[in-house]
Amino acid sequence: MKMNTLCAALSGAFLLGAAALCPAQTTNTTTGDNTSTSANTMQRTTDSHAAYTEYKADKERIKADYKEAKEKCKSMSGNARDVCGKQAKADEKISMAEAEAKRHGNDPASDYKVAETKAKANYDVAQEKCDDMKGKEKSACKKQAKADEDRALAEAKQMRKQHVASNKPNK
Repeated sequence: MKMNTLCAALSGAFLLGAAALCPAQTTNTTTGDNTSTSANTMQRTTDSHAAYTEYKADKERIKADYKEAKEKCKSMSGNARDVCGKQAKADEKISMAEAEAKRHGNDPASDYKVAETKAKANYDVAQEKCDDMKGKEKSACKKQAKADEDRALAEAKQMRKQHVASNKPNK
């Protein structure tokens, strides 16, 4: 009983303190708009919470998709199984990077991270596919995979530079 009373007293004190710190209502004299500051803050908090909840749901879906893809790989054998596993991991990494980018909005750093993750993940898969080959064909395959990765990374860096340059203020 004492804990319940203490808890209720602390909760009440917290609510009163929070109410005293927030102005009840403000009026914008130029527009005549009556808005509650705490309502605006609450809306941002609600939006933020909804975005975080969506992000967590995306992460859980991505993990479930990865587990399902890995399970399908178990029926395969040899290098096909290895390629399947690399592809499943690549898809997971790319999806996670995209979910992070979505969470952060239109951010050039996030867009670059997605592009970089795609380039590296696709390189890993291509390298694994090259293991089926022998001799000069394998060597050429690995060189092509590296060239593709380098090109994709260069394109991602160029995209980031263009985005930064287009958002610089004019002097």
